[in-house]
Amino acid sequence: MDTKIYEEIKRRWDSLAKPIDGLGEFEDVICKIGAIQGTVNPDISRKALIIMCADNGIVSEGVSQCGKEVTMQVAKALGCGRSTANVMAKEAGIDCVPIDIGIDSKEEIPGVINCKVRRGSNNFLHSKALKIEEVDKAINVGIDTVKDLAHKGYQLILTGEMGIGNTTTSTALLCLMTGLDPASITGRGAGLDDAGLDRKIEVIRKACLLYKKTKTDDISEITYNYLSSVGGLDIAGLCGVFLGGEKYGIPIVIDGFISAVAAYVADTISPGCRDYMIPSHSGREKGLIRVLDKLSLKPLMAGDMALGEGTGGIMACKLIDSAMSLYNNGMRFDDNGIKEYERFV
Repeated sequence: MDTKIYEEIKRRWDSLAKPIDGLGEFEDVICKIGAIQGTVNPDISRKALIIMCADNGIVSEGVSQCGKEVTMQVAKALGCGRSTANVMAKEAGIDCVPIDIGIDSKEEIPGVINCKVRRGSNNFLHSKALKIEEVDKAINVGIDTVKDLAHKGYQLILTGEMGIGNTTTSTALLCLMTGLDPASITGRGAGLDDAGLDRKIEVIRKACLLYKKTKTDDISEITYNYLSSVGGLDIAGLCGVFLGGEKYGIPIVIDGFISAVAAYVADTISPGCRDYMIPSHSGREKGLIRVLDKLSLKPLMAGDMALGEGTGGIMACKLIDSAMSLYNNGMRFDDNGIKEYERFV
């Protein structure tokens, strides 16, 4: 990321006929995008939303209100352009790229890219969710997808996911990585009752007891081991997307809790990867703001959202586009003789 470009864009913001930092963090986002692209004239007119779809074996422990069949149902809706994300993305001018990275089915889904690593993860209370080589393969799916989209001319990539049970896998992973108490960050997912929430917390506690001990001090290796231990394939794939953003110089938008955990994993594997991330919202899941704090990133919106599929990122992009429009087309102080504000801090 080019810090000189960042500061030059900041100065250009100050030349617009508005109060200093009048658009707050939205000005910083444009600075960040320009610094990543290496230009004072950043362009995000072509955007893609990558949605990683996968099943999680831990669903058999009753940690979700619905069964794993819903993953397939929503993936089919994504493939034919009828899901929530499709509708919102179309209106925002964002292309959807749904990927089957681990749905528990042999069925080919029209409109969904088949990059299946395996048919769902294991129940991590009985055995590790994934093999290390499966984690590697899933991460490479994400990296390769970013490479392909970059070559096609996309300038901004959003992250989304679909997988029943993935708030359990992501919370377990975060607790293993940080030592946080599961009771303090475990949310209700798609709508658990009190008994279901207690059951989910207990499942995550058991996972922490099973997998917390490691045989190495290497942070990257530990992270791989934890990802292998509790899954899931959607998280690993999204981790690869964030790593791909750093590798190919593409800003990547974090959606909600699951993609934020994937972002945290990516930054742990490749420190500094966070410089290519744009957090969209603070969400309803208790752990989301904790992850963003770990990444020293501040979300652009609140909204109390918990929908997934990249929908929070889509909404944030509408706001980013508005900021970009002002940056490119706004009236400047020297256009009409108004005295420019001075920056004191």
